[in-house]
Amino acid sequence: IRLGLMLIFALGHLFAFHEVFLHLHLDPNQGQPHHVAVGFVDGQVFLHYDSHSRKMEPRVSWMEKVGKEDPNYWVRNTQMARDTEEASRGDLETLRLRYNQSKSETSGKTMTWMTQGCGCELRADGSRGGFDQYGYDGRTFLTLTRRPSPGKWDTSPVYNRRGKAYLEEICIKWLEKHLSYGKETLLKREPPVVTMTRRTEVEDGMETHICRQHGFYPREIDASWTRDGEVWLQDTFHGSVAPNADGTYHYWLSIRIDPKEKGRYRCHVEHDGLQKPLDLALEGERLQGGTGSAVFLAGGLWESVSHDPN
Repeated sequence: IRLGLMLIFALGHLFAFHEVFLHLHLDPNQGQPHHVAVGFVDGQVFLHYDSHSRKMEPRVSWMEKVGKEDPNYWVRNTQMARDTEEASRGDLETLRLRYNQSKSETSGKTMTWMTQGCGCELRADGSRGGFDQYGYDGRTFLTLTRRPSPGKWDTSPVYNRRGKAYLEEICIKWLEKHLSYGKETLLKREPPVVTMTRRTEVEDGMETHICRQHGFYPREIDASWTRDGEVWLQDTFHGSVAPNADGTYHYWLSIRIDPKEKGRYRCHVEHDGLQKPLDLALEGERLQGGTGSAVFLAGGLWESVSHDPN
């Protein structure tokens, strides 16, 4: 289990949480906010701010608990976000000068601060991790990391004691607090329901098999094709892990094979919600407890077998 809280900084100022990209839209004629911050805890969006609303706002119901316990929370964090928005304008000018760019060269570009800014995490074994990273125009120009084993920070002349204390102490405390507020959602474990689908090509008889994983939480999942027990990448494709309306996620991967060799392949799935990894055979070797169906489509025949871990 990995529980993460990452705080975004725009050149040193607090913004939001976990896995965040900060985009600065420099062309006001585009109608989009030039300053955006989005917060994530363990992959779930829970905070949002942009230069149009100029408000730090909750994105999940469990954050209402924060306002009840700390009535000034939203006012305080909104003001911090506004201060950061103003400061980032000057910071951006400083970076332009540093990289010898003029306003005409950068006009209309999106500046991506690829850091998730400043981050900390708690691991199942009790160890902690953290980092502070800054980027400009799609390029990282500064990264500072905390080495988990010795518990020391990489040395850097620009990293100060205040930032170090924040990541090692304050950030961890807020992580624990947010996990407490949202534990019913953040700590839940929903195993994937896996569906195997086959398509036979009319032209050459080759088969494309798709392994779909539905309804899992948390977001992290390890799914791959194996051949004779080894990871196999040839003629494989995959999508991106994407959210469902109910807060769970879905993912897919496919492989194109000679049907004569289908017995050599498996879809291997690992997830925190599973008691043990799944190794699913391709269609033709029916899964125990699985159900099958067939649908004729233009250009080939699709057949499916599903596996519900419950």
